[in-house]
Amino acid sequence: MSKMKTKKSVAKRFSLTGTGKVKYKKMNLRHILTKRSSKRKMHLREAGILSEDSARRIRKQMLPYG
Repeated sequence: MSKMKTKKSVAKRFSLTGTGKVKYKKMNLRHILTKRSSKRKMHLREAGILSEDSARRIRKQMLPYG
C-alpha cells in the first residue's frame, strides 16, 4: 500500500498543537482595517482552535501524519 499524502493546502493553513488540537489563523485581518476597532483586530491576531468534530476530520483526512 502506498503512502498517504498530506493535503498541502491544508498543511499551510492549519497546524497541530502539542496536545493534538488544530490551530489556525483567524480571517479578516488582511486589508481594509481602518473600519475595524482596535479591540477586534487585537483578538483576530490570536490563533483560533478548531472544534473537536472539525478537528477530527482535518487530522484524519487532510493531515494524516500530523
